[in-house]
Amino acid sequence: MADFLLQNSWFIPFYSLIGAFLTLPWSFRLIKRTGPRPAAYFNILMTFLSVLHGAVAFWRVWQRPTQQIVFDWLQVADLNLDLTIQISPVSIGALELVTGISFLVQLFALGYMEKDWSLARFYGLLGFFEAALGGIALSDSLFLSYALLEMLTLSTYLLVGFWYAQPLVVTAARDAFLTKRVGDIILLMGLVALSCYGEGLTFSQLESWANTSPILPLTATLLGLSLIAGPTGKCAQFPLNLWLDEAMEGPNPAGIMRNSVVVSAGAYVLIKLQPVFTLSPIASNTLIVLGTTTAILTSLISLAQIDIKRTLSHSTSAYLGLVFIAVGLGHVDIAFLILFSHAIAKALLFMSAGAIILTTSNQNITEMGGLWSRMPATTLSFILGSLGMVAVFPLGMFWTWQRWFNGTLQVDWPLVILLAFVNFLACLNFMRVFRLIFLGQPQSKTRRTPEVPWSMAVPMVSLMVVTLLAPLAALRWPFWLSPNRPLEVAPTGLLSWTMALLVLSGILGLVLGYSVPLRRAWARSTQLPLRFCQDLLAYDFYLDKIYAATVVAAVAMIARWSNWFDRYVIDGAVNLVSLVTIFSGNALKYNVSGQSQFYLLTILIGVSLLLWFSFSGQWAMISEFWSAWLQSLALG
Repeated sequence: MADFLLQNSWFIPFYSLIGAFLTLPWSFRLIKRTGPRPAAYFNILMTFLSVLHGAVAFWRVWQRPTQQIVFDWLQVADLNLDLTIQISPVSIGALELVTGISFLVQLFALGYMEKDWSLARFYGLLGFFEAALGGIALSDSLFLSYALLEMLTLSTYLLVGFWYAQPLVVTAARDAFLTKRVGDIILLMGLVALSCYGEGLTFSQLESWANTSPILPLTATLLGLSLIAGPTGKCAQFPLNLWLDEAMEGPNPAGIMRNSVVVSAGAYVLIKLQPVFTLSPIASNTLIVLGTTTAILTSLISLAQIDIKRTLSHSTSAYLGLVFIAVGLGHVDIAFLILFSHAIAKALLFMSAGAIILTTSNQNITEMGGLWSRMPATTLSFILGSLGMVAVFPLGMFWTWQRWFNGTLQVDWPLVILLAFVNFLACLNFMRVFRLIFLGQPQSKTRRTPEVPWSMAVPMVSLMVVTLLAPLAALRWPFWLSPNRPLEVAPTGLLSWTMALLVLSGILGLVLGYSVPLRRAWARSTQLPLRFCQDLLAYDFYLDKIYAATVVAAVAMIARWSNWFDRYVIDGAVNLVSLVTIFSGNALKYNVSGQSQFYLLTILIGVSLLLWFSFSGQWAMISEFWSAWLQSLALG
């Protein structure tokens, strides 16, 4: 039975897709008497079945060789498109992470969205969401992965715009969709080019293809840069990072999925594409530059945010930037471990944020305070989620960093300094948010804030247990993604100080975040330099204004020019033809006299003009010939 479930692991994403279809009668209001909750129960049940199926498959596939299941989809002439599924510890583990977090999120949403009139539609979208994520985890086909990424983009648009009656929500959904489309179009170009150079390639074949590929350096560079564009948009990397901030306008349960496993899907595809980036040093360096820029800037931006969801979403971009750096360096196993540790801790953080928002009906952290005694489970979940994100012994991210610097991979001091800086800013930000929300005196909006109901508390407590157990995976996880690559030993002097520096940076961030005085009114400073820095970080380095002055202005100018060309050139030519037709028709109507000889005269004149126009050039040639012949006779 266990082997049967393992061989049919490809069916796991269809559980959630079936659950999404089962919600349709309630989503379309075909069933009204029962209310929308049965739709939620069906979806939760199907997700639970996917978790059980995935758990059995993961138990059976542990330490087994990778298997592939190929489905023939389209064969036309020389075109052969196969849908390849990979059954391996990595793919099944990623799938189990997706289904497990999705199951807890759906339980959490049962309490958070209890009074929402579109509960059935929300669970249907979550099922569609989960199916796309599960398919990406199992897919070994470039074409199938791109199609699933498009499904992910569509479901993101629908979930961000779930409360479509609010204008700000509609704008956020539109911006998120268009920002992702920019990267997706360039990614499609890269996938088409990659398919042309290596027909029928799968992700598992990329490494052997990259070692034997005869492509030119310029081609390899352009190919690598185009493949980077898609994950840059999906992972909210600079300068395409604003969509994740705006996407916080959607429901909090969708935000939990988006900041934990959805952004990880783009990074997961990036990890699989890593062999292509080895063909071009420019592509690898671009990944490192993008990741470094995003990690630094978004960590700074999060310090100036006062919306609880936005301050957490910017840290998501920062940690995904570290994944980009790991992929650029070729450390794909470390990149996967960062995704794993980050997804669990960030899901727990967003669950605690959702509990706070539900009980206070507020998202402004400067208007909160004193919640630690009123919401102990939420407080503990926020603490564990924050500690799971930074280098704190013995949680998951600590062991992830330890495996990065344990001497088996080549690393340099700039990377250590960058990680210490990001770890310092993360600790500073989490302590700032913790002080404003949970410590101090209760404010007007937090005086009556009971703990959340069981349907929200149980997922939070369960995820706390998973967060505590996550270090076991970081410690025991074999290097499956790159088992045959030679290990490069790092300098000995670097190893002895790396983890100490990371831990000290975290302690410094916590101490500074606890000791720096915080103004709850958050008034702008009267000092011009401080006000400038505060506004620069609070408004995301004015990226939206830069976009408005460059990309949006260029598109608007092109639209105005094309509108003028269409109106006055294209429409002018069409209108000219119509005017000629109308004038000639009005002129010919006077010939309708009823006399046959007048009709015959009109036909004769028309045929004569037609013959004259047709042979006028030939008559000119004949006349020139006779004149030249006569002149030659006269001279002779």
